[in-house]
Amino acid sequence: MGGKAVATGKDRQKQLAREHYERQMQRRLEREQKSKRNAIIGSTVGVVIVVGGIVTAVALLGGNEPATEAAASPTASPADTATAAPSASTGPKPYNAATGTCDYVKDTAGGQVKDVGMPPAKVKTTPATKTMTFKTSQGDIVVELDNAKAPCTTNSLEFLAKKKYYDGSKCHRLGNAQFPMLQCGDPTAKADGKSQDGSGGPGYVMAEENLQGAQYKRGVMAMAKTQNPGTTGSQFFLVFGDIQLDPLYTPVGTITKGLDILDKVNKAGVIAGGDDGTGAPKETVEIKDVTISAKS
Repeated sequence: MGGKAVATGKDRQKQLAREHYERQMQRRLEREQKSKRNAIIGSTVGVVIVVGGIVTAVALLGGNEPATEAAASPTASPADTATAAPSASTGPKPYNAATGTCDYVKDTAGGQVKDVGMPPAKVKTTPATKTMTFKTSQGDIVVELDNAKAPCTTNSLEFLAKKKYYDGSKCHRLGNAQFPMLQCGDPTAKADGKSQDGSGGPGYVMAEENLQGAQYKRGVMAMAKTQNPGTTGSQFFLVFGDIQLDPLYTPVGTITKGLDILDKVNKAGVIAGGDDGTGAPKETVEIKDVTISAKS
């Protein structure tokens, strides 16, 4: 006789348990994805790169306040959509290709400031690339900056390098397998696993740029920020794995040397990891000197 198979009580229990487990995993995945996005935030007052992982809320990508997921609402600049960035009506404006100028404005969010002045507003998008070399306690990390697509960010980094802004600073936040990045650029960070690092900045902010199609894959250097647009400062994150993030953080360059250093630092782990698995790296990365030159 033909008939319809009927699940036994034991089979039904297994099915319910499996469905419950799947729901738990889905919720966990959603929490982790949201955490990752929030993690790379920070740049002014206590944040969060970089670019905000499984990151708790403060100090990752940039700044000064608890990181919360930024809403992407980019407004393209008619002059140059390639460098357009989301910006509040009262915040810093994107690069103006018609006048060749950038808009750097005073950071009013608070946080610790190492004031070295304001970058010049007039910039050039040539040469298309520039070479940024970080001399660190672990060796040299070299980044090819995309001056053509991120001229305001590149100009700011060059200005800060000339002012010795980064000299003596320590990279304060290391991610993990789910959030593979090293965040640096807070000149006040102690990177001791005890301090609330991530609140230091230069006292000015700028609009994000080069966001169209932005991806944060192994080898990318991107800028940290708070949850609000137009809050990019001096903090940045170096990506040594692929991170799934919304295109909110300025990808300013590509690491051409030093990924092995990041891998080594990552392998050593963190001093005191939070619930998100990030923390100050056990292998201290101190920036001794930064230089930027036009690529020959």
